[in-house]
Amino acid sequence: MGMSQDNLRGFILAFLSSGFIGASFIIKKKGLRRAAAVSGVRAGYGGYAYLLEPLWWLGMVTMIVGEVANFVAYAFAPAILVTPLGALSIIVSAVLAHFMLKEKLHQLGVLGCVMCISGSVIIVIHAPQESPITSVQEIWAMATQQAFLLYLGSVIVLVVLLILYFAPRCGHTNVLVFTGICSLMGSLSVMSVKALGTALKLTFEGKNQLVYLETWFFMFIVATCVIIQMNYLNKALDTFNTAVVSPIYYVMFTSLTIIASVIMFKDWDGQNTGSIISELCGFIAVLCGTILLNSAKDSDRGSSFRGEHAPLSPTLSTGLFSGNRETLKHDEENELSPDDICLRKQEPY
Repeated sequence: MGMSQDNLRGFILAFLSSGFIGASFIIKKKGLRRAAAVSGVRAGYGGYAYLLEPLWWLGMVTMIVGEVANFVAYAFAPAILVTPLGALSIIVSAVLAHFMLKEKLHQLGVLGCVMCISGSVIIVIHAPQESPITSVQEIWAMATQQAFLLYLGSVIVLVVLLILYFAPRCGHTNVLVFTGICSLMGSLSVMSVKALGTALKLTFEGKNQLVYLETWFFMFIVATCVIIQMNYLNKALDTFNTAVVSPIYYVMFTSLTIIASVIMFKDWDGQNTGSIISELCGFIAVLCGTILLNSAKDSDRGSSFRGEHAPLSPTLSTGLFSGNRETLKHDEENELSPDDICLRKQEPY
């Protein structure tokens, strides 16, 4: 199947986005670690010393560049094409961690990389062509349809429960709490980013969409979702090993985003069964590759889930996501002084 010009642009932007975001996690994690060592309070326990750490800001700038590219990609291509490509950021992280953090990438990890790339290629080839959108009001009609409102209500209820009930009780011991909040909010942020990006694209083409309140509302939703998503992704990355956070966040975020996109934008309408099955197979290949890639890391998974060893760093993805899209754990963390080890007992992030 041929790829449209818009889908090709979206693919290229998503590919570049993965590179920048993947690199940002390595940089930000080192910055978060350094800030925790200096201040004695990790971000997961309410510490914000990383805001004074230049290395963390360098990672943030790198991530922003990636997220901007990702943002623009959604204006050209459907979420079902752009979002799964976030797995490529994990490959970037794995490779950089191998060289910069001295983490070994075994043959199983290499196989995971190959599966991620193969699955991404399948998704790109069979990605659906989007119906032309001529106004942000068309997107607003999609966002207010009954099916999507039901999804929206479910997400809000789950996020409120996770933040108010589960996070205080088991957020620092169960990796699914923080990553769940990030993933749920991430799916909404992607839908809003898609809407806002399309509105800006139409505006630059001469069809001013800034006169509509819907455009500004989508912008507000994007800002709100991104702030919440990044805050809890920081907590997840600081509390648990990135090798654990990465695949869990990617699987949850990507799955929820595809579900939201299929409901809101009806990505699969007009596609034949074969194309849909191919996309699902490509997505499954990417998921399996992500799991293989992270299972090959030289890290103690058990301690990750208990929160005993905690690295640092985030995304939107993330994503905005990243992003949606995240990285690997850092064995350097084991090379801490006794004072740093004491600090770990009170850190989660």
